[in-house]
Amino acid sequence: MALRNGLSSLLRPEDSVLVLIDHQPYQLANLNSHDPQAVVNNTTALAKVAKVFGVPTILTSVIAARGGVIFPHITEVFPEQEVIDRTFINTWQDEKVVDAVKATGRKQLIIAGLWTEICVAMPAIQAAGEGWDVTVITDASGGTSVEAHEVAIQRMIAAGINMMTWLALASEWQRDWARGETATDLNDALKYHIGGSAIAYLWEQQLLNTPVPAAAG
Repeated sequence: MALRNGLSSLLRPEDSVLVLIDHQPYQLANLNSHDPQAVVNNTTALAKVAKVFGVPTILTSVIAARGGVIFPHITEVFPEQEVIDRTFINTWQDEKVVDAVKATGRKQLIIAGLWTEICVAMPAIQAAGEGWDVTVITDASGGTSVEAHEVAIQRMIAAGINMMTWLALASEWQRDWARGETATDLNDALKYHIGGSAIAYLWEQQLLNTPVPAAAG
């Protein structure tokens, strides 16, 4: 297996396409590998970051009439976006999803979803075998147990799939803080999702915008 290294192996927004899979109430109800609130936060942040960088994002659910619709935290980021509802457990066997990905003309395929061991692993492994450069965002995904999530990650790594977290992806897409066309929007997208660093950033903005008091006397 070829090692994934070198500058060209880093992810680029102009070459990326994001697929968010089955972030639905039924799956969240049996999410035991992560704090469910954290996964909702991380996935929402991932969606916002993709929007900042103009990365095409495909939203897909499975039998939403029974499992519930995708969390509004995500769909509200893309209010005009059609959610592709499937019957296939393996998203990559649904032609409508695959056609939507192919229509972007991009080859860096980024996936996050619930559950990691099923709805993430199957499409990731199939797509990687078909020549896609696949990355899974592990903290915007989750499994039915810690073991299920971790074993799925090991299985996908063995299949040549890249693993990242959402904030690492955002940083890789930005690459340079001098990239002014996205730097401010990125900070605005992050500030409600990165905890202490976000609060420190807001405090910094407060201090920068506080007038210096006139000298006493």
